[in-house]
Amino acid sequence: MKKHLILVKHSLPEIVESLPANKWKLSKEGQVRAHRLAERLSCYQPEAIASSNEPKAKETAEIIALTHQWELHIIHDLHEHDRSNVPYLSKDEFQTSIREFFQKPDVLVFGRETADQSHARFARAVHSILNNYMDKTVVIVAHGTVISLFISRLIGSSDWLLWNELGLPSFVVIDLYSKTLIAKENIV
Repeated sequence: MKKHLILVKHSLPEIVESLPANKWKLSKEGQVRAHRLAERLSCYQPEAIASSNEPKAKETAEIIALTHQWELHIIHDLHEHDRSNVPYLSKDEFQTSIREFFQKPDVLVFGRETADQSHARFARAVHSILNNYMDKTVVIVAHGTVISLFISRLIGSSDWLLWNELGLPSFVVIDLYSKTLIAKENIV
């Protein structure tokens, strides 16, 4: 019997326009926020942690794992929607592209994966992790787009609205049995 699933959006990265976003690392402020996040998660009594292999997520997860003295499991398929072929975009261009991505989930409009493909990959990875930790509350550190896709399809909410509400870092706590959102919090 699973307890809860805690999905964490990585902390604040240092933006390097010459690098693809999947190579960005945490900023100094992102590291500070990740420590606050690790402490805040304690009240949910998590017992295991897995992370995307992208540096900003992995660094966030390492801080959480060290705080709680857990072994960190890096899972490749927890990565963000693959947009490694997309150059740095302005905030407005990025928001427009993401909105279209969510509005046309079965069409390749941005990056190398459709929303449906991203969701399927991420959902498989999440369910595999949950099957390995049947009775535990699990923390998964990943990315806003795939987290929003997963949660919206699980509980029947808007992926676009959730994506806009998730800060750097943030987390959501899901009761998988009732498919309800228990908590959503941004850490500043």
